[in-house]
Amino acid sequence: MLFNLLAPLADEFVAFNLFRYLTFRTGGAILTGLLVSFAMGPSVIRWLRARQGHGQPIRSDGPADHLLRKKGTPTMGGFLILLAVVAATLLWADLGSAYVWAVLLVTIGFGAVGFADDYLKVIRRQSRGLRGKVKLVLEVAIAVVAAVWIASITKAPLAHGLTVPFFKDVLVDLGWFFVPFAVVVMVGASNAVNLTDGLDGLAIGPIVIATGCFGFIAYLVGNAVYAEYLQILLVPGAGELAVFCGAMLGAGLGFLWFNAPPAMVFMGDTGSLAAGGALGAISVVTKHELVLAIIGGLFVLETVSVIVQVVSFQTTGKRIFRMAPLHHHFEQKGWAEPTVVIRFWIIAIVLALAGLATLKLR
Repeated sequence: MLFNLLAPLADEFVAFNLFRYLTFRTGGAILTGLLVSFAMGPSVIRWLRARQGHGQPIRSDGPADHLLRKKGTPTMGGFLILLAVVAATLLWADLGSAYVWAVLLVTIGFGAVGFADDYLKVIRRQSRGLRGKVKLVLEVAIAVVAAVWIASITKAPLAHGLTVPFFKDVLVDLGWFFVPFAVVVMVGASNAVNLTDGLDGLAIGPIVIATGCFGFIAYLVGNAVYAEYLQILLVPGAGELAVFCGAMLGAGLGFLWFNAPPAMVFMGDTGSLAAGGALGAISVVTKHELVLAIIGGLFVLETVSVIVQVVSFQTTGKRIFRMAPLHHHFEQKGWAEPTVVIRFWIIAIVLALAGLATLKLR
């Protein structure tokens, strides 16, 4: 909004020229997301605690000590993240950018699905909310709309193209398969983040790391000079998503203040589905879907651990891990919760650096 209101006046007021700079507005979005989280956090947490009473229902099949340590902690804290992200994005982003609105659609849409899921869990006092099929259908419907929209506003041949890491001139034309592929990326990323959200601070740390990386990628692919230097494909207009990423980074850091062990609030599906969907949508716009699998490798590992556990148990009757997702396996081995969280953050940082390296290694 500030860009649309003040940038046109830059010729009359030199100070307003700052709003033309993407880096300045991204920094503003980070600070705004952070401040909104800090300012609204205590009020939102009190409101959630007053409405939920006993807090988030804890899975009976999870680690036994969670029933004691996490009992009474409110969920739906992802609402705070959504509030901060939307406020900061609307304030600092170019509201004429269709890419920004497409990513906001996915973020808010997936967040609404997660909110409904969390709400049902709270009122029913059980760990199951929306039926899995219902949740999946809603996510797919939102992702289809977003994928078609993104394809329609992206110029050919990028509209239906897939770039491959480490190869500078490779653009695979997916044709009609682009929409299903983009849907899988968005829905898959959303649910992968959701599976990772099982310990205090575990998911939000890697979300912040991945968001920061994709803010950097969005800035580069939207800048003709840097795109040519790095020999990556230019996606005109994608740079504006750096502002959105800045908003989510600031909101994530603000939420971490309240979600750090011992957590005052859980993000719930409201936050995890929204954040994962947003990362998936940004990767589709920037044509770095495969790089998301590297940068978000921790989310991939958590998802794979669940798949392997289920397949192994159904086919052989044996479990590979003591408990899935993977973070619970290490809890069962005796690792303290903060130890698991910090070591998983380290893995997330290493994978993020590996993903960013693909920008140059071509």
